[in-house]
Amino acid sequence: MSAATAPLPPGSTIGIFGGGQLGRMTALAAARLGYRCHVFTPERDSPCAQVSDGETVADYEDRAALDAFAARVQVVTSEFENVSADALRYLATRVPVRPGPEVLAVAQDRVKEKTFCASIGATTTPVLVAHGAADIVRALDELGSPVVLKTARMGYDGKGQARIAAGDDAEAAWRAMGASQGVVEAWVAFDCEISVIVARGVDGAMLAYPAVENRHKHHILDETIAPARVGAATAAEAERLARHVAERLDLVGLLAVEMFVTKDGSVLVNELAPRPHNSGHWTIDACITSQFEQCVRAVSGLPLGSVERHADAVMKNLIGEEAGRWLEILGDPAAKLHLYGKAEARPGRKMGHVTWLKPRRG
Repeated sequence: MSAATAPLPPGSTIGIFGGGQLGRMTALAAARLGYRCHVFTPERDSPCAQVSDGETVADYEDRAALDAFAARVQVVTSEFENVSADALRYLATRVPVRPGPEVLAVAQDRVKEKTFCASIGATTTPVLVAHGAADIVRALDELGSPVVLKTARMGYDGKGQARIAAGDDAEAAWRAMGASQGVVEAWVAFDCEISVIVARGVDGAMLAYPAVENRHKHHILDETIAPARVGAATAAEAERLARHVAERLDLVGLLAVEMFVTKDGSVLVNELAPRPHNSGHWTIDACITSQFEQCVRAVSGLPLGSVERHADAVMKNLIGEEAGRWLEILGDPAAKLHLYGKAEARPGRKMGHVTWLKPRRG
């Protein structure tokens, strides 16, 4: 075993790029395994920094800060994909970065993401690349009406997306998107939205959590139902797809694959997220190994943990002022409350989540 793939011993420091709640829950899991975490984020008093051993508050492109950060950590992982791939490429010359910068580069750009999926036979909804309003009009003609316009980069929780039908003002939609490049996707008459989270270690070993069903409200994940209420064949195909994508990306770490299940039971890849994912929060309370511990295991070179669930679960996000119900939620003995340490509750902001466990089905 080379030094690059040897397991990190307890007491090592994991660098986390990004300071949000996904980093926070990763740092908490890392501490249970004896690791320290050092977070790199432009945000002061970030949720991740509140529970980490150290923090660097700097712009993601600050080379001097990146050098100092790399000197303090033994491995780097990212807690969300809207960070600089170039900064991670720079870090990768100094310290292992898992998942690698090129994995991030695919996931943070919808054009690259759709192109990659097509190249490996992972079916997506029909899509066209757009550079202006004329391409929206062309997509409506070729893909049918309505279509969904999405910015190529930096979109999440419905940001930078719009549903456009024949007769709508394509110019106004393009200006509202506010980007120089986008994708236009055919409208999918789906039965439900699901996701699968797969872990892949430095040795190529892979384990996938069961497919879960996701319900959205105002384009933000509202509830996750685990496991998904789909047929066994559909769930197996979703897990196969997630494993296939992770392997072809040469992923080391965690990958969430969001998918549509169509009326005829087909599974289409929607988006990729090479990090812990909102739809995996239920694993903290319902699985032998949470997605966050699994992430730590994978990037640290440890054996992957069991993904077996000991209960079914329903996870609900607490958005904005919903987190103000914390005392009421704690009054429910069946509720497992997780708050993220954010001081200001804004509309659309994820402040925490709550999970209810149920007897396992099957």
